Order: sequence, then structure tokens, then C-alpha cells
Amino acid sequence: MGKLNNAAERRIFFDEVRKSLFSGRLKWREVNGLNKILDGWTKLSVAARKSAGGDDALAYVLATAFHETAATMQPVRETLALNDEEAIARLEKAFKAGRIPAVKTPYWRPDAEGRTWLGRGFVQLTHRRNYEAMSALTGIDLVSEPGRAMEMGVAVAILVCGMLEGSFTGRRLGDYFADGRRDWTGARKIVNGTDRAELVAGYAKAFRLALPRRIDAGGDAC
Repeated sequence: MGKLNNAAERRIFFDEVRKSLFSGRLKWREVNGLNKILDGWTKLSVAARKSAGGDDALAYVLATAFHETAATMQPVRETLALNDEEAIARLEKAFKAGRIPAVKTPYWRPDAEGRTWLGRGFVQLTHRRNYEAMSALTGIDLVSEPGRAMEMGVAVAILVCGMLEGSFTGRRLGDYFADGRRDWTGARKIVNGTDRAELVAGYAKAFRLALPRRIDAGGDAC
């Protein structure tokens, strides 16, 4: 997968996803988010991209962000709330009503320092232990300032590096896309078990069709 730094290549990509995934219209925020994720991916070395599964893996990264952000392609808070207080209130209401039975300990409740570990970013990073893990992986202190997971650059690093390294569930991109594998449905386990696995697989296939086939130099992120 190349950098898509050629204006014509980017235009083709956006023309394709506009039709297949964005109902014929792309807003500036969606274009910006897509560009940032593409740029984040191409900061990886060629070897890292290849070991992850190349264009197939990139398509799945894009699909994950598309699904987890309700197609906004922007870092979001859990429940799509505009601030932490609103998110906490929505989560408390759902918890008390029994709508999130999988949750045993309300991770969103502020700790002794007033920090909340609710979901943020492109992949809804939750729980202190995951903020600690992503701090170690990205070199960004998300424990002192968990709200930084809402910053675009930080959210991209968490998304790309986390899926590459298997930081969320122990499953990584290479488990599903390297060496000729194309397990679009099983790859959901990288982030969230089997939840909406077929739906996300469909998004990934659409993104894959929009990506040009081209290889060039990469960086050394993650």
C-alpha cells in the first residue's frame, strides 16, 4: 500500500468510498479523518505493513474506525457524547437499566483523581489498564491525561499501533490478513469479539476495493 500522496490516487480513493460507504457525500471531517488514518498507516515500515497484511489490513483498520465512530471518521467518546459528563450520565442510565449486562464494574465512574476511563478515540479505548497499555505502546501519557485519546494524532496511533500489535484483545492484524489470509469476519476479534463482525467485514471489503495497488517506502512508527 503506497502513501496515496499522489493527488489523483487520493481522488480516486475518495470518489470510491463516497459512493460505496458515505451515501454519495463526504464532509470535510470525514475526508480529514480518512487522510489522517492513511497517513498514520504509511508511517509504518514496509515490513510492518507487509506483516500485518498490507492493503487488506489497512482496509480493516479503516472499516474499524468507520464502524466505531458511527461513520464520522473522527475520535469520539463512548455514546457519542459531546463531553465526559454527558457520556458518564448516559452510561450510568444504561447500566442501571440493565442495558449493558456485560459490564460488572462501571469503568466510567471517576476515580479518586477525577479521571474517567470511558471509551474514547477510534476504537473506544476503555478501562485504566488499556490506557496504561496504550501509553506504553505509543509513548503518550494517557494515564495522567486520558482525554488525550480524543486528539486526532493520538487516536490514530492507538488505532493503527493497537491493531498492529494486538494490544486490545491479544489478536492482531497479521493473524487474519498476513500470508495470503483474508478473514474479514474473524478480524473483528482484534477489537471486539464477534460483535457486528459481518457488518464490519462488509465495510472492510468496500474500503479494500477503493485502495490502489502500489508499494513504496514506509516509516518506522510503532
